[in-house]
Amino acid sequence: CTLDSEVALRVGGDFFFDPQPGDSPVNLVLIAGGVGINPLFSILLHTADLHGYQEGKGNRHRLGTVKLYYSAKTTSELLFKKNILGLMKAFPGKITCCFHVTQQRSQICKELQPHVTGK
Repeated sequence: CTLDSEVALRVGGDFFFDPQPGDSPVNLVLIAGGVGINPLFSILLHTADLHGYQEGKGNRHRLGTVKLYYSAKTTSELLFKKNILGLMKAFPGKITCCFHVTQQRSQICKELQPHVTGK
């Protein structure tokens, strides 16, 4: 977002992301903590499927970017981290993630280092 951008915010409850062909593209910012990643990971996978389908078959979905911010106590508690890294690699510039750890005491593995911030 930039200064003066309009954003919509949804916290908890029933929510989903189901863009329809012909909809204007939207950029998503997903914010998760701990096991709260589960429904947002589903949205991330759905977006990746649509990006893959769009690239492979030229469907009519016009998609924006997805930025995931995901926090946990340690990197070992970051669920789906390998899957998320794989999605970022498969869709560079379209899917990005910033992991945040609050109580990490050990060294962060090299694969995660570029994407992790600490307290």
